[in-house]
Amino acid sequence: MTKATPESYLDVLDRICRDVIAAEAESVDRNGVFPSKSIAALAEAGLLGAVSSRDVGGLGLGLRGGARVVERIARECGSTAMVTCMHFSGVAALEAFAPEGVRRAAASGEHLSTLAFSEAGSRSHFWAPVSTAIRSGGDAVLLTAQKSWVTSATRAAAYVWSSLPLDAEGASTLWLVPADSKGLSVRGPFDGLGLRGNDSSPVDAENVHVPLSAMLGTDGGGFDAMLGIVLPMFNVCNAAVSVGLMQAAVERTARHAVDARYAHTGSSLADFPTIRNYIARMRVKADGASALLEDTLAAVEEGREEATLRVLECKAAAGEAATEVLDLAMRVSGGAAFRREVGVERYFRDARAAGVMGPTTDVLYDFIGKAVCGMELFA
Repeated sequence: MTKATPESYLDVLDRICRDVIAAEAESVDRNGVFPSKSIAALAEAGLLGAVSSRDVGGLGLGLRGGARVVERIARECGSTAMVTCMHFSGVAALEAFAPEGVRRAAASGEHLSTLAFSEAGSRSHFWAPVSTAIRSGGDAVLLTAQKSWVTSATRAAAYVWSSLPLDAEGASTLWLVPADSKGLSVRGPFDGLGLRGNDSSPVDAENVHVPLSAMLGTDGGGFDAMLGIVLPMFNVCNAAVSVGLMQAAVERTARHAVDARYAHTGSSLADFPTIRNYIARMRVKADGASALLEDTLAAVEEGREEATLRVLECKAAAGEAATEVLDLAMRVSGGAAFRREVGVERYFRDARAAGVMGPTTDVLYDFIGKAVCGMELFA
């Protein structure tokens, strides 16, 4: 396997997407299994270290590089893209707070990361955990929680975990919790509508012992880390997943419209202005979401005043656009799409996930509305 470099990573990624991820995608979806071969190929090529710093063996590609990696993967397999998205989101916190050994393992792909923020008690309001962390003598801490959604729940090496603060004021504290910790339990395999291979399941913690040194950042500092470090990576990479799904849908739908013909007239679907109109709308919506994602990256890189607003907007806009684009793809492709012949039905289901992943689209619209009106987001 050729190792990726900052200069060659897109070429290496493209080969893996064509040769491994695309070949595995249908089976991953049909059987609801984790994309092990795809993730292993990405790790071997060094691509799971895309957003890790170069000083720990990563590629140091930052937010833009992470988005490009996830977007390209999503064109072939939404599940693999989401696992990668959540790994990059966890790595954002690890890069800021974890010891060097953990960061090196994450950069190499040996340590697959993920987030454990969403909870049964606070639902999609991930920034407001109700789980607890209490001292247990000396430097030991006991964690108790009901986490409602954890991607790569049975495959991650450790979870970037949120709880109420241990002692300090504040909304939350972050921890690095090994996935094999005693007292952790994953509640069954994932059997969802879409993203069927992303291994997303509830995880319960009952008096899970972790050392005080497992704290990521400061006690009570989890809220600022979530919003300032994790959310930009999470929202941008989620938007990139949606953009990748749309790009694949436009390409496959257009190909079907050109190839599908009426025997009695010899005309193709693409010969009908109505069909071309639908495909044009798909292209416009996909390009609009891609342009907003690009502007979000530029706003963050340039430190523009509206950077936070763009981070909120990009996930909501791309998620909604993907739903509309895949609706049109199914409409244009008709019965062939329902029989899965065109290859857009899987993308149709995968695209629905963006709207319900916290922060959900409705929550993001509320945040965006508050920001536009000059109101405090988390009053």
